[in-house]
Amino acid sequence: MMETHSTGIKSEAEIGGVRGLLRHVYRSVIRHGYPDTPRNRSLVIISNLFLHIHSVRVHKNSLRAGYTLGLGVLSFVFFIILAVTGVILMVYYIPSPDQAYDRIKDLEFVIPGGRLIRNLHRWSAHGMVAVVILHMARVFYTGSYKNGREFNWVVGIVLLVLTLGLSYSGYLLPWDQLAFWAVTIGANIAASPVELTDALGITEYADIGGMTKRLLLGGNEVGADALIRFYVLHCVVLPLAAAVGIGVHFWRIRKDGGLSRPGEKAHGHNGEAP
Repeated sequence: MMETHSTGIKSEAEIGGVRGLLRHVYRSVIRHGYPDTPRNRSLVIISNLFLHIHSVRVHKNSLRAGYTLGLGVLSFVFFIILAVTGVILMVYYIPSPDQAYDRIKDLEFVIPGGRLIRNLHRWSAHGMVAVVILHMARVFYTGSYKNGREFNWVVGIVLLVLTLGLSYSGYLLPWDQLAFWAVTIGANIAASPVELTDALGITEYADIGGMTKRLLLGGNEVGADALIRFYVLHCVVLPLAAAVGIGVHFWRIRKDGGLSRPGEKAHGHNGEAP
């Protein structure tokens, strides 16, 4: 009987130890109480990786849909859709001149849901380009790039260039006539500085246009080297650069005092009025 009683006590101690461990793990992850007070609501924002980019408190004018039009958020939503559908397309696509076109046709007519995924990717790309341009126009015409936000304006311009680069680099991947001639024309535009260097007589020493074209295509014409370069640019280099740029952009919005708003006064470096 004593042995049984001892065993029971030991089991309860073990259960208590497990509960204590689980409680300790929970408290190490959730370091605040229920968000029913201003302090706990602030801790929810501050201690969360994804929420901390938002201000604990937001000015009511920053939420006016007629001012921002939600274009920045919409651009980010398009980027997420492109990332998800792009990863799915990468599963089936092979960047080879012998297989690229056939793989696209398989996506269109053979693979279940392939046409939907490709069209989502395609139209989201078009939508992102249009919305980013509109977002930049809105920021410019409302003067939201002023009052200490000039650096974030430059980041936005870089993101616009990356968006255009993502759209253009994806042109070649279907490996059809439209893709071939679009990239051929673009490569010839990149080689256009040769006219200036020819006029100056320095092409022999500094062929900037020819070097840019060969760097873009991996040769003098569109071929296998161009396809793999555009694939790497479109699927790895430019998306990573855009993700970093978006992170910096959001971070600067947070540090500059949140979204711009009508009648905003000049801000210091910490987003506070001087």
